[in-house]
Amino acid sequence: MSSGWEDVSDQSVDPPVRGYLHHPGKPNGDGLVFTHGAGGNAKGALLLALSEVFCEAGWVVLRCDLPFRQSRPSGPPRPGDAARDREGLKNAVAVMRRRVSKRLFLGGQSYGGRQATMLCAGEPDLVDGLVLTSYPLHPPGKPNQLRTEHFPKLRNPALFVQGTKDPFATIQELREALNLIPAKTALLPIEGVGHDLGFRGKSPKADVAAKVLTVFQQLFR
Repeated sequence: MSSGWEDVSDQSVDPPVRGYLHHPGKPNGDGLVFTHGAGGNAKGALLLALSEVFCEAGWVVLRCDLPFRQSRPSGPPRPGDAARDREGLKNAVAVMRRRVSKRLFLGGQSYGGRQATMLCAGEPDLVDGLVLTSYPLHPPGKPNQLRTEHFPKLRNPALFVQGTKDPFATIQELREALNLIPAKTALLPIEGVGHDLGFRGKSPKADVAAKVLTVFQQLFR
């Protein structure tokens, strides 16, 4: 079992790193940095569930607030926030590098995952792989506005987790888009849920996080 988590804040870097660090009871030497979407924060139910499941399996996990969320407690990111948010993720990875002895992975929900892929497309040696939930492949109702320009530059193996009712990408659209990525990828469809993967409301899908871990471990053996 995991041994709990603690608040983390590093103001010595710009953008600062802020979040929650999960310590495994039996560390396997690997680590994961995971962040939130445009409307969320590091306290979200999905982030907490994934962090606890990975931590129990031995990963040190940092669920972190992106810089735009550190600046504003609510509301979506602004058009000029993306580059700074990517720098914030890069700083979070650097903080975690000091805490793990083996592999380090990066990921996020929706907007956070997209920023992670864009960061890694420019810096392929930054992490060992990606885990991406509810990837916002295009705006809802606008399937022709694909956000895949950077996919051919993505050299990191990646797991994509997508609800079958997600308006930001159908499973087929995502499968086609993954063909643009020259690295190994895996796609985990979650039946019957939308962009929140079932974590909004009173009855979250408790098995989703476990499924993500299982497929993740298969991809990154």
